[in-house]
Amino acid sequence: MAQLGTLLGPNRGTGPGQRDTGFSLDVPLIRTILRQAKPLGHHESSADHNLGFGFLYYSLVRALRPAHVVVIGSGFGFSVVCLALALKDNGKGRLSFVDPSYSVLTDGPFRTVGGTAQWDDPEKVSRHFAQFGVEAIVTHHRMRSDDFFARYPELDLPDIGLAFIDGSHAYGDVRQDFCSTLRHARKNTYILLHDTNIYLRELLRHAGVKRWLNEVKKERELFEVIDFPFASGVAIVRVVEDAAWKSPASASRR
Repeated sequence: MAQLGTLLGPNRGTGPGQRDTGFSLDVPLIRTILRQAKPLGHHESSADHNLGFGFLYYSLVRALRPAHVVVIGSGFGFSVVCLALALKDNGKGRLSFVDPSYSVLTDGPFRTVGGTAQWDDPEKVSRHFAQFGVEAIVTHHRMRSDDFFARYPELDLPDIGLAFIDGSHAYGDVRQDFCSTLRHARKNTYILLHDTNIYLRELLRHAGVKRWLNEVKKERELFEVIDFPFASGVAIVRVVEDAAWKSPASASRR
């Protein structure tokens, strides 16, 4: 029997304005993603070509059809690629990737965990994403997330339909990234938080993703939450109100 990707045809090299050209996730591309985008903690398995949470990221974008996706932080671009491929297959949408390209060697272990300055060179970044056919969809912003959100109006970006937060895992930084995202979100925006299941780092106060998620869960009138406690864990948060960031509960945490 022919594989699904063969039946539907490959979808390579289309720009963000091109539509309905096929289905990207064939076996060769999945192998390339697992090899070159180097997922870590996404419940992936190379043995059976399983992208783990990557399939979840892809499926959410296919189903929700957001015009603008924001990714904060990525080691080798796994989440970026899975989300951007879905935008590509949707035939519309763009992705803003925010990462200052810190290196553990030059910036120290407290600023980054295992960073390799992967995103220093714009040409190298473009070539990296070209391996997956999404270089026309992804715009890399080499800056900290707080700088990105401060410049959001001048960048002339639309509201965020889906965000993936995987930058600094310090409690205050996760909170800031979440609340800054809310300022450019609306009802039915979805916010994903990676690394909700790294208990040792949480106990050592080296991470606060889970702690912040527990705060979010308390605000049931503002958010709906589902957490997947597998591998490093990922949570999906749906924004229930158009101006959730204006509520006293959210404002007190900015």
